[in-house]
Amino acid sequence: MTRIIFILRELARSLYRHPGTVVTSLLSTSLLILLFNLFWVVVGTSERFYKNLLSEMTMDVFLSEELPDSNLPALTGEIKAIRGVLSVLYISKDMARQDLASQVGTDLLVGYDSLNPLPRSYSLSFESEVLNLSEIAEIAGKIQTLPGVMEVSYSRAWLEKVENTKSIILEIGLVFGLIIFSSALISSANNIRLMTRTRVIGFQQMLLLGAGRMFISLPFFIEGFLIGGLSAVLSWLIIFYGYHRISFTQIEIVIPDMNQVYLFCLATALLGGISGYLGVRKLLK
Repeated sequence: MTRIIFILRELARSLYRHPGTVVTSLLSTSLLILLFNLFWVVVGTSERFYKNLLSEMTMDVFLSEELPDSNLPALTGEIKAIRGVLSVLYISKDMARQDLASQVGTDLLVGYDSLNPLPRSYSLSFESEVLNLSEIAEIAGKIQTLPGVMEVSYSRAWLEKVENTKSIILEIGLVFGLIIFSSALISSANNIRLMTRTRVIGFQQMLLLGAGRMFISLPFFIEGFLIGGLSAVLSWLIIFYGYHRISFTQIEIVIPDMNQVYLFCLATALLGGISGYLGVRKLLK
């Protein structure tokens, strides 16, 4: 019980004697974590945006003139059996003509009533788990080998740009997160080190009397834990406030679920506690 009272008294003394340093540490850490949270939201939002774009991706399979209509059901079944293909829409010559006329605003094939030069085709949509460059290319290769298929067309260049952009955002996020957490850890450790310098003689006397280093540093571990946890909570409160105040018509803002937020706050508090221990460790040598 005496040890608990000592720990709480040392914690209260540190917070009481250095309120400015504590507030500065809290605000600076909150700002750093807020930057990371904003980037987390941006990454989640962009991921959802790309997923919605990819869900609209289709593949056109053009059929040769030599393929008889009687073979279409068998070919349709073969395409549907390929893993990842969600739907197969057959487009006849007449449907292709109507679609072309609706796109350009006039029928360009007037005079071709007896001979429509547009090819028959399929329009394919895909399940979400195969909407990536490698699997779409694999599906296109399988379809290309089927008898009666003249050409397979899909937005390969666009898909490459989407995947490259996602990869760049992920790499930037990893580096950005590492920099922010390192900065928060160093900042908190330095602030606690400044608060403990005025009491270094007292620490040394306690060491001579047999007090353990972990026992002496525990109040500062708790202080760092509190600062880290409160900073995370404050930053997320700002995020949620902005989320309910700002809206976009074409972009859905994605916020992590509450379980992820809770775990993040706990992890940040633990990092704060570690920084508190690091801040006082050198003074206990």
